[in-house]
Amino acid sequence: MVLKPHCIFQRGTGPIIAAAIHNGHQTRKSVEKHLAISEEEQFREEDPLTGEWTQIAKTQIVGLRSRFEVDLNRPREKAVYETPADAWGMEVWDQPPDQSMIDASLREYDQFYADVERLLDEMLLQYRRLVIYDLHTYNQRRAGPEGPAADPAANPEVNIGTGTMDREFWSPVVDRLIGELREYDFHGRRLDVRENVKFQGGYFGKWVHQCYPQRVCAVAIEFKKFFMDEWAGQPDAQEVECIYQTLSSTLPGVMQALEEM
Repeated sequence: MVLKPHCIFQRGTGPIIAAAIHNGHQTRKSVEKHLAISEEEQFREEDPLTGEWTQIAKTQIVGLRSRFEVDLNRPREKAVYETPADAWGMEVWDQPPDQSMIDASLREYDQFYADVERLLDEMLLQYRRLVIYDLHTYNQRRAGPEGPAADPAANPEVNIGTGTMDREFWSPVVDRLIGELREYDFHGRRLDVRENVKFQGGYFGKWVHQCYPQRVCAVAIEFKKFFMDEWAGQPDAQEVECIYQTLSSTLPGVMQALEEM
């Protein structure tokens, strides 16, 4: 059997990259047969539709397989969920993954980071600095489909994670991005956009900033799932499109800020 690629890397022009590393839903057969969670549960913890949003940029990184196979946004030693504590208390497996399964998943992990490094090295030969839109989503109804939504005070519609970068150095880019997101006319209103309230950014951004500290800015952009029914897995097409347009609207300003640095 020919194994499908773990990620799609689409190289285009410009210094902006859009990444959706938790977009994927596929799993290897050897993983799938040992999953104890339902497909619906799996889908609920993934970041559906972020792959579509990467089309705002000419260069895209899109995950094709599930974070339950290997989580590209965690350190290598935590990239395979082995216990419920690794996965929000969920019983992921019918039995703990054996070493051969873990090793196969970690090979994918290593390949991903090698591919990202190759992409960034090539692009940095052409551009002085790069910006990565590291796109994610997060659940707001942990209490169940009929339960209350999470407290808006602690759960912004858009959380900008900057905890892994030199925030002062990248302030022209980050401040411009936040400002553009807040100013966009989103169905006649403004989105609630705040920084480092719910998330500060994951390992992917940390790795980028350790390897390319003043060359590449990876901004974690987490959309609360107000754009879909997270329990039924049903998106609102109009909301999804409006988020795409919102993200697109930020590009000229971010490009200008990047060029002026």
